[in-house]
Amino acid sequence: MPFIAAADAPQFDLHGASFTGLASPSRGAAANSVWIVTLHDTAQAVTHTLSAEEIIVCIEGRALATLGNVQHELTRGSAIVIPPDVPFSLRNRHAEPFRGVAIMPIGGQARVSGQPPFTPPWTH
Repeated sequence: MPFIAAADAPQFDLHGASFTGLASPSRGAAANSVWIVTLHDTAQAVTHTLSAEEIIVCIEGRALATLGNVQHELTRGSAIVIPPDVPFSLRNRHAEPFRGVAIMPIGGQARVSGQPPFTPPWTH
């Protein structure tokens, strides 16, 4: 199924953030998963690492991305490339929601300290 209508895209909530699953194996993708992440100012900034590269492109709002020990402000049209095994968090400190499009190879996993690695459900 190469077309995913917005109305058919599944929604997931984790740590106060919303994830809208677009492309994934269950929706016809063979190599990459793509989703929309929405952060409100109440969402937790959870530091985690990834087993594969992830790219996030800001499409609305602003967010503070911490990659390793360096902070970057994501604004509309900017992107961040998150390499594997580098601590990363994303936080919205503004009343306006942050929305970004994210992409990661199929099979990529997230790791939060003290917890086993997991494959985000929006990437299935």
